[in-house]
Amino acid sequence: MFLSTYENKLDKKGRVSVPASFRSYLSNLGYNGIICYPSFNNQSIEAWPQDRIEKISNTIDTLSPFEEKRDFFATSILSESTNLQFDSEGRISLTSKLLKHAKIKNSMIFVGQGKTFQIWEPMAFERFKTNARKKANLHRASLKWESQLNK
Repeated sequence: MFLSTYENKLDKKGRVSVPASFRSYLSNLGYNGIICYPSFNNQSIEAWPQDRIEKISNTIDTLSPFEEKRDFFATSILSESTNLQFDSEGRISLTSKLLKHAKIKNSMIFVGQGKTFQIWEPMAFERFKTNARKKANLHRASLKWESQLNK
């Protein structure tokens, strides 16, 4: 899983090192890279393994081919996705479009989200995290263990 948060900086060539634990998880899944797209929920970059992006693509494909929602999701996620391969030192080159969306200048936070991760500008993430913690505290009773769901 993708867990914890890590801060890294862009190098002079515009590359950033993906945290070793994230690369290890992806390698165990058989991947040497990550799919990234601009989040439409936050001012961040979504980073998903190939199997997760295929799952969302399959979900989009269940919609009618002539349904407007299908085009909205395909355009917002699939057409904006970029397949970024790791170089020999575990770095990726984020596109200028992705960096601009997340307002990342040189430093970024990699945020584990379980099956996916996000990349944030550090100050924007701190603001989001503070708000998320308050909201998670308000909604904590909605999280149920699997055994509770089966009752």
